[in-house]
Amino acid sequence: MSRFQKIADCLEANQLDAMLITSAPNRLYATGFASSDGAAVITREGSWFFIDSRYIEAAQKAITGAEIRLTTTEKTAVDQAQEVLEQHNIKRLGFEDRYATVKEYNRWKEKFTGCELVPAAQILADLRMIKEPAELESMIAAQRIAEKALADVLDFIKPGKTEQEVAAFLQYRMLLHGAKKMSFDPIVVGGPNSSMPHGVPSARPLADGDFLTMDFGCIYNGYCSDMTRTIAIGHATEEMETVYNTVLQAQLAGIAAARGGVTGKTVHETAAKVIADAGYGEYFGHGFGHSLGVEVHEDPRFSAIHDKPIPAGATLSAEPGIYLPGRFGVRIEDVVIVGEEESKSIMEAPKELLILR
Repeated sequence: MSRFQKIADCLEANQLDAMLITSAPNRLYATGFASSDGAAVITREGSWFFIDSRYIEAAQKAITGAEIRLTTTEKTAVDQAQEVLEQHNIKRLGFEDRYATVKEYNRWKEKFTGCELVPAAQILADLRMIKEPAELESMIAAQRIAEKALADVLDFIKPGKTEQEVAAFLQYRMLLHGAKKMSFDPIVVGGPNSSMPHGVPSARPLADGDFLTMDFGCIYNGYCSDMTRTIAIGHATEEMETVYNTVLQAQLAGIAAARGGVTGKTVHETAAKVIADAGYGEYFGHGFGHSLGVEVHEDPRFSAIHDKPIPAGATLSAEPGIYLPGRFGVRIEDVVIVGEEESKSIMEAPKELLILR
């Protein structure tokens, strides 16, 4: 079944006559085709994809399950969407409220007369939760690229190299190994900077005795990878080893708790308890993880406030951490696939404490 049909099959239950898709992530999900522009209208009777001359030929070759129409300055995607809506007597049109700007919404409201605009981004978010085999293949391929870059950077890291240099090297190696682009700007922070979970790489030189946290990922075939490894440079103190092993045990506990039907809150609290029992509860302030796919942050989420059951087939970035302000921090992150009985990691990179000497 095409994804256009999957979306169409959700319309009746959500009391919609059609769905308008304009965001890049949902265009990619619906069509399997990446472009910087374009829009789709999906009705119960059929689907249309509107794209300009830069992409029209490629779209015609790549997209199935929808009629492909060329847009021009005289006949824009909104103009053509209006025609489809009128021809099919669409009265309730779902739109992506998570992505639409006020300017876009006002334009649609002015153009799509006689049609009620209904917030409906959750329909796409729910469909995207459960990954198809082809999606997982792309995510695993992206993960292997990131792991190759990690192996490369371990030979590059040494005292005197800056956080910025390590971040640049990671990105270069991922691109060299086949990535299209980064999933996000890499977080590469060492020594006292590693206590900032989303710190920005700086010109600070790495030094003996530093923890270095590297959180990075890339996009392959439209899908994201995401991983974090924390390593020690030169040596690690007993306290550093204790914190590291606590984070690792928390991650393993959270992964073991993750399975279909369990809530994100339960998974998070299972990991958080390990950290709290070790005396570091106040130093773990973020959620255990999130899903990912065509975007690096997707539903479902795994945190203290997410109490909905997680579906089997979802992905999870398992990434607990401990951050001691002004001293050091540790985060370890793997991506796992949530199963009916247990979750399975797609990672191959080791995660025992590595000390680079």
